[in-house]
Amino acid sequence: MNVDTNVDATATADAASDTAVHSRRRDPSMEDVAREAGVSGQTVSRVVNRRGYVGAATREKVTAAMVRLGYRPNSAARALRSGRFRTLGVIMFSISPYGNHRTLDAIAERAAEAGYSLTLIPVGDADRSSVGGAFTRLEEHAVDGIIILIEAHELDGSELEIPTGLPVVVIDSNQRYDHPFVDADQVQGARAAVEHLLDLGHETVHHIAGPPESYAAGKRREAWQGLLEERGRTVPEPLVGDWSPRSGYEAGLVLREDPTLSAVFAGNDEMAIGLLRALHEAGIQVPAQVSVVGFDDISDAGYLWPPLTTVRQHFSEVGRKAVDALLAELDGEDARGTELIPNELIVRASTAAPAR
Repeated sequence: MNVDTNVDATATADAASDTAVHSRRRDPSMEDVAREAGVSGQTVSRVVNRRGYVGAATREKVTAAMVRLGYRPNSAARALRSGRFRTLGVIMFSISPYGNHRTLDAIAERAAEAGYSLTLIPVGDADRSSVGGAFTRLEEHAVDGIIILIEAHELDGSELEIPTGLPVVVIDSNQRYDHPFVDADQVQGARAAVEHLLDLGHETVHHIAGPPESYAAGKRREAWQGLLEERGRTVPEPLVGDWSPRSGYEAGLVLREDPTLSAVFAGNDEMAIGLLRALHEAGIQVPAQVSVVGFDDISDAGYLWPPLTTVRQHFSEVGRKAVDALLAELDGEDARGTELIPNELIVRASTAAPAR
């Protein structure tokens, strides 16, 4: 009798152990979270899917319960219910340029606020087939929409073919698509830089332009030339760089030999840095003899000597607006059109009235 009892007890213990193991192996469900948090399943669903109002205290209870239980939302099931994967794709050639990484940071932050994750596809080769491959990879990753940050001059001269049926927003491109387009207002920013120098009393303004195929460089150059012509000023022959400090330095070697030089608008801050070195090596004082304005307001601009007057691009705002435009498309709104974000002139010590 004792043996039978022990056998029964052992069997019961084994069964309980099996049940416990099975229970441990089963992923926690939304119902488990609801019981743990003491709320309804609908409330948990609202928190998980970021839809509908849930009070802050209740949201914290649900989130804490999810953490305790190790609950992970089933993205595939959620996509079937909502028709969305809650993921946005980003295509760009390089993250290293100042403007690109600032814009990408803002895209990621705004997407997270809206409950979306990002899939980034860097494109190593500047040709149409590589970009087409990036679209294919993103479609395989099941994204809801795509943000493209690729200037046309970085392609092989061919039109970029954007797949149909997928919401797309374009940032910083000189090609026009039937998609929302977001960028900093290059014309407004360049005019602010040139107006500042002319208003200080300079007779004209020299220019170091960015790459000729660049959308941004072209707009800045057009604005520089147009404003000088409006004011009836001489338009000096622009020097062309490639955005790098070296190209700014090489342009500076030429400019410093010009006896009429008194003011320079550099197409970006990196080229302005190279220019400052070339002027310094020649013993030309900035701003006593030559005033210099850059563009972008990189993090080092205020710590150069002299601190650089520049045009601040609001890259963060561009990134956030791009996400907002994409989300509007996903919600069925007609978000097509152009949105230009105004820039801000930051006046520092590299500009002054011309020497008399």
